[in-house]
Amino acid sequence: MNIPLYPIMISTEFSVPSLRISDYTYKLPEDRVAKYPLPERDASKLLVYLQPAQGSRPDIRDDVFVNLPRILPANSLLVFNNTKVVPARLFFTKETGAHIEVFCLEPASPKEYILAFSQHASSVWYCAVGNAKKWKSGALPLYNPQNDPVIALLGLSATMIDKEGDRYLVRFSWSPDVPFSRVLELSGKVPIPPYLKREAEEADIERYQTVYARNRGSVAAPTAGLHFSSRVIGELLERQMKIQELTLHVGAGTFRPVKSHYIRDHVMHCEPFSVPVSFLESLRDHVGPLVSVGTTSCRCLESLYYLGLQSISGKDPSFVGQWEPYFTSSEISYKESLDALIGYLKRNRIETLEASTQILIIPSYRFRGTDILITNYHQPNSTLLLLIAAFTGDDWRLIYNHALMNNYRFLSYGDSSVLFSSKYCK
Repeated sequence: MNIPLYPIMISTEFSVPSLRISDYTYKLPEDRVAKYPLPERDASKLLVYLQPAQGSRPDIRDDVFVNLPRILPANSLLVFNNTKVVPARLFFTKETGAHIEVFCLEPASPKEYILAFSQHASSVWYCAVGNAKKWKSGALPLYNPQNDPVIALLGLSATMIDKEGDRYLVRFSWSPDVPFSRVLELSGKVPIPPYLKREAEEADIERYQTVYARNRGSVAAPTAGLHFSSRVIGELLERQMKIQELTLHVGAGTFRPVKSHYIRDHVMHCEPFSVPVSFLESLRDHVGPLVSVGTTSCRCLESLYYLGLQSISGKDPSFVGQWEPYFTSSEISYKESLDALIGYLKRNRIETLEASTQILIIPSYRFRGTDILITNYHQPNSTLLLLIAAFTGDDWRLIYNHALMNNYRFLSYGDSSVLFSSKYCK
């Protein structure tokens, strides 16, 4: 594909939108938060939102998630995030009996997730630490109240090395006989969201995980995907729809509410992702709507556009900043940008793009790679809700009011929605 010489305008002086987070909130009753998943993944309610043409009213319908294959256009390409949640919560104990919770956020040494999980004997992670003031120095042994002999044989201990901002560098040491992935499986707890206000249970090991989860690294599930069952996926394929997978490791920042009065003062969390060249080629060559399954897939698809622009500008595409879409302007199409990115990777003999994104999608954002969005119902005062408002405009209020009035279940284990842009409304 020959890329037209459309200019890429980069402004060094730009105004961050003065959005007040208080304009993007709603009252969420406690009893509407789904504390547990439904017995069947695909039995959740499904709100169908058809974005109106100019001057028309939006169409909002109620359905059931199992019917999704009959709702999506036949030529859809669905993008799944195949990240796998790791049991990242570990509990250690002091001689005084005090408990220290260590929440593994991302690997520090080695930095690569695959290498970090395959390490034997020792590795270093960035962690959140509960009760950190009581951890002055020294190695702490794993808390093992049941005296489980298997856990005891691991000999897992934690040593605090340093602090960087609100994160701590922690070195884990254990028996060299097993990899760190196995250590976490045996010793860790599933990091279910704090707003569930309960401890993780045995059922969460399976249900706080998508059926297509493959690549370890997330501390939170891409929850839009929790509704997909083998039955739904099978029917999608029977109807000749396409499915592609990317990997974006969801960080703990996804739970972080926006505390700043203005969104310009909020620092977005950064998340690593990877996509093979074959994935990019499938996106580039596809004719039909691109369906983001969840906000993580959406953020990744949108970030790819700006990485493509970076490659056109002669930069090494590896990171999308929080405000990059708002000071970068171009009429280069999504497919053209992908083609440039593919060209860069092939010239450099790179089979899989490894990058990270801090992209913040807020009202005024111009979507490049997402035509249809499948997503759950998000917390008030969150960047996820801002993304929904960016995609649906002021109609986000109608969507959420409808969900509240019609007994939809909210947040991670809650019900689902499929949101159509005006381009692909039936």
